[in-house]
Amino acid sequence: MGGTPTIHYVIHIESYVSSSSSEAQQAASIDAIALLLKNDLLSLETLVREMEMYLTTTDNIIRSRGILLLGELLMRLMSKPLGDTAISSLIEFFTERLADWKALHGALVGCLALLRRKTGIGMISRSQAKAVAESYLKTLQVQSLGQHDRKLCLQILECLLDRYRDALFSLGDDLVYGICEAIDGEKDPQCLMLIFHIVELLAQLFPGASGPLENFAGDLFEILECYFPIHFTHPKSDDVDMKREELSRALMLAFASTPLFEPSVIPLLLDKLSSSLPSAKVESLKYLSFCTLKYGGDRMEKYTKSLWSALKDALFTSPQSTLSEDSDPIDGLGFHESEIMTQALEFLQVLVRQHNASFLSLIMGDGDISTFLNSFSQFDDFNSLSTQYKQRLHAVGHVLSVCIKASESSCNKVFESFFPRLVDALRLLVENSHGIVHSAVDANFNFGALYLCVELLAACRQLVVSSDEVASAHDLARDAWCQILHSFCTSLCNVFFCLIRASCVESTRNAYVYAAVKGLEILATFPGSFISVSKLMYENILLTLTSIIESEFNKKFLWKAALKALVEISLFVNKYHEDEKAASFNSIVKQKIVSLISSDDLNMPQSLKLEAVFDIGLTGKSFMLSVVSELEKTISANLSEILVHGDRRLAGLTAGLLECYSNQVLPWFHGNGGADEVSLSFAVNIFTKMEHNTSLSLEAEGKELLGATMGAMKQAMTCCSVESQEKVLQKAIDVIKTSSFFFSNDLILGTDLFNNKTQLGQTSEGLSCRDEWIISLFASVVIALHPQTKIPNIRLLLQLLAMTLLEGHIPSAQALGSLVNKLPLNISEDCSLKELIDMLFKNVLWRNTSIGKEGNHGGAVAMSNLRSSSLNSHAVIGLAWIGKGLLMRGHEKLKDVTMTFLSCLVSNEDQGNLLPFNDQMKDPAELKVFSLRKSAADAFHILMSDSDACLNRNYHAIVRPLYKQRFFNIMMPMFLSAIAKCDSSTSRCFLYQAFAHLVSETPLVAVVGDAKKVLPVLMDCFLILSKDISHKEIIYSVLIVLSGILTDKNGQETIIENAPMVIRRLIELTSYPYMMQVIRETAIQCLGAMSELPHARIYPMRTQVLQAITKALDDPKRVVRLEAVKCRLAWASIASRSIHF
Repeated sequence: MGGTPTIHYVIHIESYVSSSSSEAQQAASIDAIALLLKNDLLSLETLVREMEMYLTTTDNIIRSRGILLLGELLMRLMSKPLGDTAISSLIEFFTERLADWKALHGALVGCLALLRRKTGIGMISRSQAKAVAESYLKTLQVQSLGQHDRKLCLQILECLLDRYRDALFSLGDDLVYGICEAIDGEKDPQCLMLIFHIVELLAQLFPGASGPLENFAGDLFEILECYFPIHFTHPKSDDVDMKREELSRALMLAFASTPLFEPSVIPLLLDKLSSSLPSAKVESLKYLSFCTLKYGGDRMEKYTKSLWSALKDALFTSPQSTLSEDSDPIDGLGFHESEIMTQALEFLQVLVRQHNASFLSLIMGDGDISTFLNSFSQFDDFNSLSTQYKQRLHAVGHVLSVCIKASESSCNKVFESFFPRLVDALRLLVENSHGIVHSAVDANFNFGALYLCVELLAACRQLVVSSDEVASAHDLARDAWCQILHSFCTSLCNVFFCLIRASCVESTRNAYVYAAVKGLEILATFPGSFISVSKLMYENILLTLTSIIESEFNKKFLWKAALKALVEISLFVNKYHEDEKAASFNSIVKQKIVSLISSDDLNMPQSLKLEAVFDIGLTGKSFMLSVVSELEKTISANLSEILVHGDRRLAGLTAGLLECYSNQVLPWFHGNGGADEVSLSFAVNIFTKMEHNTSLSLEAEGKELLGATMGAMKQAMTCCSVESQEKVLQKAIDVIKTSSFFFSNDLILGTDLFNNKTQLGQTSEGLSCRDEWIISLFASVVIALHPQTKIPNIRLLLQLLAMTLLEGHIPSAQALGSLVNKLPLNISEDCSLKELIDMLFKNVLWRNTSIGKEGNHGGAVAMSNLRSSSLNSHAVIGLAWIGKGLLMRGHEKLKDVTMTFLSCLVSNEDQGNLLPFNDQMKDPAELKVFSLRKSAADAFHILMSDSDACLNRNYHAIVRPLYKQRFFNIMMPMFLSAIAKCDSSTSRCFLYQAFAHLVSETPLVAVVGDAKKVLPVLMDCFLILSKDISHKEIIYSVLIVLSGILTDKNGQETIIENAPMVIRRLIELTSYPYMMQVIRETAIQCLGAMSELPHARIYPMRTQVLQAITKALDDPKRVVRLEAVKCRLAWASIASRSIHF
């Protein structure tokens, strides 16, 4: 055994160095040798001795391959401990090999592998690292190498600078000069990423203002500056995973790596800032922000005037995109923030914080801003404001806001300099004790002053809430800006009230509405210690905004703005825990908004009521608990009016409340806690309501309401814990006992009398309205149960659901499917799942129907006498849902279900050519058999399709992985055999329907795997089923499957083999009638895709296709005509293509 590894590794060495070996063989040889080394089956010393001739031979090719093999092996052994002697010998060898340009690639790989080794497993010493660097600088001409070798060279430099910094320090000027020479002229993105990092590391190695880097700073930056701004010009490649943003950030880090670059960087960036390219402006502003922080205030002081001038140009003259007149103003003026402005404002914030006093003096003393503010009086009318003026106003507002948010001192200076002037421009009568505003609204109200006031208020609030000193607010409250704002607070509120009152009476510009509502929101959300909005004024703000919600719903913009303001105030109240404001908010807003749920005001749309309730309610749990309480009371009261007094007017409104409960309330509590309690309360209350209402009668309106109630019940049960579900289930069973359907005088469930009567077909004449509600809600509970939930008296419940199923009650069928899906195999000591399923089949579902014997059809129904059987289509649909539950969990009883369906489909009772045109049948027995077989075909759709109503993960269903693929693989041979043996046109039609359902719901990858078997049957489906309009949906689903096979590489082989047949069927579908343009459109798209198939297979069909497509050009639907034009061009070009074999 000892000689085996030796023989193997020698063979692998020879294979790798051989020039005749493929890349795959060489990679396999490296992996094999590396595995021997890692497992200590081969020592590194033995390997090197064996490779000596390959490492030192004069044959350049063999030597380079041998050195590369050793280097690659070291790359794979970086985590394997090596001794100092081995490390020393290897690094000495590879260092010498750096001068061997014929074998340079392997030497670079070996050096890099050794340099990257970590402490504790054997790494090179400082002196050895210095020797590598010296040899590197002396012998390598990096830019003359290929891309891969240049990348390796740069990675070695990066590793040396990062991990062996002390060893390189003494190299000084030689190192810096060598790096400049190595990186100059590089263009590859991956290499550039390394270069930028190398410059950053070099600056860390020589951080001082004087030293080696100072001598070459200009030369080094001259190399870097040509890359700014980063712009890719090379085509994208799959093996290059490099983004422009990553490269740009790396260059920015290099620019800011040393203050020695400052004299070159800042002028360059200022120059690029004047570029006409928006991307260059954005990059310049981004770099300026970062470099300013890194270089420090002292170095940047001399540039402040130039920087402010450049910033003014970027802020005031850069084009801004605007919204249309009907759009919601984003900031009061309707401007989107351009990327240039966003970056400019970030840079401005950096400068203001770094040069607080000096830079603020530049802004406040700026002549352009002063002139602009002095021009307010010339533009009272909003309509007279030009776009340029609005842009300037927008920019000035942002500049002042940034200054305010920078610090408390800058906020004081801005307020002292500008706020009194703005108040003056608003012409507020501050001295008026009643706060009456005599200014006219809208027509000649100074919008500029109003806008800037709101902007400054917003900036102040942002300063306050973002400060770490909010807790010590009393100190800040004595600041000048607080005192100034306090003096104008009441008057500002009155201005905002005035504007809102005007907007309620007459049409007012959205910009004024935005400013007024935003202003009230800001004043209401200041922490109380900073600005003393009185309790009375605060409550007036809440009353005003709430009254808008209640009465001004016809004014969409005002209503939305008020709702948004109330949401923000609610968030503020919940976050800052100000008891006085919270009490006012709860007594005014919560009470009025929550009452909208039960409001009988039909003028306000219910959708707006619910939007207001839940937008505000979702901000806090206490609010939501009030909402839920009111919602449950309203639903309960409405149900009483509907069920007892027959008030059908409330049916639609209550359905909307229930849908809101399902889609908004319960998901919110599920994410924020408390869903179990809320869901339990709702479910129990609904059943209590049904228990107390002994009679009800609803018609069409009741169906929508019942559907919404069932949906809410399912969602509530989904959110319940197992314990809560058991409580709801027990309550539901208690209510079921009050049902007249189940407890008539002579029909008691579970007795012999009951079983005898059901076997004779003596059932009730259908469900009463109350019975339908009770059993539907009970089914909803069962559908959403956890598998762990214990179900009392399971036999009785199954029989109840089965009996209502036979009356055509689909939710009962879905509940049965859910039960057999989730019940454990052994339910109790005397009851198993198999026994329950047998009970369903033999005692309830298949009344008066012979059951196949074991060993023949198992538990499947023998269909030799369908006419005399009491089996009906409702039972088949019920069995389909039961089968779906069994299929998803992978239960063996599924076989009996599917065999029953197949027995229905292949029945020997043929009605000749009457089927599927059942309107020609007069015999009720024939109609019954037709309906039953149609249901059996549709059962495969139920089995395979995904259902939102039940049996999904949301309702805790047991889902076995790949269950659809397994079922498809089982049923495929059965269907193919049945179709081949079938000599009845009717049975064949039903088999094709069932097969189409099976295939269309199976994942495409499984269908493609059996494409050779599936495709001929699909073609027959088109031929047979396209004759009847009732099959149009099936035709479309099969066509989608065909298009999937056609676009799959593996499926195309089968399409090519059967190309003439496929084309003929698609041609027939291009003229498919019955207003199904989507079938015609898809068929033409498939024909277009087939034009790409091999010429020899499709060319004979070219004329027929073009004739069919020419007719499609006159199709009444435009989308079909457009596809026909594309398809015709594709097929018309076939004649000019070469024949491909």
